[in-house]
Amino acid sequence: MAKVRFDNVRKVYDNGQVAVRDASFETGDGELLVLVGPSGCGKSTLLRMVAGLEDISGGTLTIDGRVLNDVAPKDRDIAMVFQNYALYPHMTVAENLAFGLKLRGFDKATVRQRVAAAAETLGLTPLLDTLPRAMSGGQRQRVALGRALVREPAVFLLDEPLSNLDAKLRHSVRTEIAQLHRKLGTTMIYVTHDQVEAMTLGQRIVVLNDGVVQQIDTPMALYQHPANLFVAGFLGSPAMNFLRGVLRREGAGQVVLDQGEGRVIPLGAAAVEQTWLGHELVVGVRPEHLQPGAGFAAQVEGIEPVGNEIFVNMHCQEQPLVMRVAPQVLPAIGQQIEVAVHPPALHFFAADSGDRLLVASG
Repeated sequence: MAKVRFDNVRKVYDNGQVAVRDASFETGDGELLVLVGPSGCGKSTLLRMVAGLEDISGGTLTIDGRVLNDVAPKDRDIAMVFQNYALYPHMTVAENLAFGLKLRGFDKATVRQRVAAAAETLGLTPLLDTLPRAMSGGQRQRVALGRALVREPAVFLLDEPLSNLDAKLRHSVRTEIAQLHRKLGTTMIYVTHDQVEAMTLGQRIVVLNDGVVQQIDTPMALYQHPANLFVAGFLGSPAMNFLRGVLRREGAGQVVLDQGEGRVIPLGAAAVEQTWLGHELVVGVRPEHLQPGAGFAAQVEGIEPVGNEIFVNMHCQEQPLVMRVAPQVLPAIGQQIEVAVHPPALHFFAADSGDRLLVASG
């Protein structure tokens, strides 16, 4: 097991593009840490810097206190699994698993022992004599994982390893990766653009945007307490709804969001700071915290039944909204309905910076 630490790590390309801006964070010993964000946010660049495939422009990268900035990839005690399987098509599973060990000069007995152990761990033993072309995508990805596993590295690096698989296989292999991590207890850094993968796999998640670390926390803490509008909108499917307006009180303990031109969104007895009143801000509400009931009028634009729940797409004065409800009889498309928010679950953000606004405790 090992700890990977980033201290103000930067990556600037020759054309001046800044891919990573002063990233500072540390993995726990034996932690599965997920780097997530949209394309171009710097997550794969960070992973490639750990692997030694990208030079570090500034800052310090260490594993267990050992500075790696100028250490060759082969001397870093890491193993990387890429998006494409990169298996040798003319080699059997056993030969693919053994190839890297043979290159490093391991004796035959050690190679056989490690290959057998990895195959047993990943359920590949019946496939050891099989060529890649005779296997499914999920089996090939397990071979790619096994090729990293036989190395017995201090750190596993996984760069979007499931993106080439269909939805069913992604779920299956994702479960296998989680089980593998629990069994091995080895430090893993996993890169993905898929927030569902990040939420279900990561013990902690690093959310990135434009090369900047936005927030680091456990999956549920990120979901329930996003640090800013980007994190709030990126994590969650469907995404959080955002309503912009001026906050004011109306009646005993009641708060409303005034959007101008007579449009007022009742927020009920939401907890707010006195200093927020009279100022424009953004209110975030998850789809599950919008429900049919006395509140404000919205027009139904579409209905998406997905089995155990239904997504209702609506518009409120040209503002798109999504409501998540249990299966029930719903109004027709084009009909107006009354929608209410759940006041305790509202999120408040500064309109200018996008930062989360907090109610003072006590």
